[in-house]
This record gives sequence, structure tokens and C-alpha cells, in this order.
Amino acid sequence: MKRTVYLILFRGVGGKTQLPVQVLREKLTAAGFENVATYINSGNAVVRSSLNRKQVIATIAELCRTEFHFDKPIFAPTLAEWDDLIARNPFAKAAAAAPSTVHAALLASKPTAENIERIRACAVESEEIEIVGNVAYLHLPHSFGRSKLAEKFDKWIGVTNTIRSWNTVFKLAALGRVVESDRKN
Repeated sequence: MKRTVYLILFRGVGGKTQLPVQVLREKLTAAGFENVATYINSGNAVVRSSLNRKQVIATIAELCRTEFHFDKPIFAPTLAEWDDLIARNPFAKAAAAAPSTVHAALLASKPTAENIERIRACAVESEEIEIVGNVAYLHLPHSFGRSKLAEKFDKWIGVTNTIRSWNTVFKLAALGRVVESDRKN
């Protein structure tokens, strides 16, 4: 049976909400996922499985509820979908020059045009937001932490999302290739 690499992106990890990565890796492996890897303690894992996406998310969500008392949205793009996310980045030049200035937010559904424009109105010089498919790309050349656009994004986008810096996007892609290749991490 074909095995697919999924990038597991937990929403809302960090600060008070933690998922201990070593234990998470152990629990995911015990649940039958292969070549489990995690990336930093901020809600990122990569697994290989013959399960479909719905089954992967359901299995991991149940594991998180029972083992970690964590009940927040989980996104599970495939490695191929992640590569497409990278290829479709409208801010590729900015990401190549300064990857910390670009972010990608996976969206559970399409936001309204009104919500996008409301967020866009917060942009200051050189800040940009573009929606491509189910991804919001943010270019924030003055820092994510100081950006009003970034500050308002989560509250005003109106759909469940999870956001990653472009550095993390690339690290997860590389980790996904390791998991896909069958090498132990």
C-alpha cells in the first residue's frame, strides 16, 4: 500500500500550550506512523502513513486529546502539497533574500474578500498579503512581531489557520524528504 508523507501542523502550540516533542514522537510511532520526526517545540511533526488525510488527522487528534489534553486544529498537508505551497509563493524573491520576512498560513477554508481587505488595510510600507488557494502568504519586511497586519491576521481572517515562517517552511520540506526517503532521523 502506498505510504504518504504528511506534515503535521498543530495550531496554537507555544507559550502555555506545549506538546513535548520526544513524547509526541514516541506516541506517534506507537500509533503506527512511520519515520516520525519533529521540528522544534512549536507544533510541527512529519510522519509517513498508508492512512488517508482524514484518518491521519483523526488518529493524531485522538492521541493528542488522550495523551496531552490538547484539542486544537491540526493541518496535514502532504509533502507534495507542501512543495506546491513553496512553488506558488508570490513573494519568492523576498523569501530568497530574507526568509524571515515571509510567512505562509494554511487556511481551513477560503476567507471572505472583505476580511482579506480589512487585513490588507493594516499593511504599512512594503507589507503584503496574498491568498493563493488555501494559503495566505504574508510579506512582512519590518518584522512579524511589529506588524499590525500580522497582529490582526489571526483575529480578522475569519477561518481556522496555522502560520509558519518561511524558514520553517523550508526546514519542514527538508525533513519531509528525509522521512520520505526511509532514512531514520
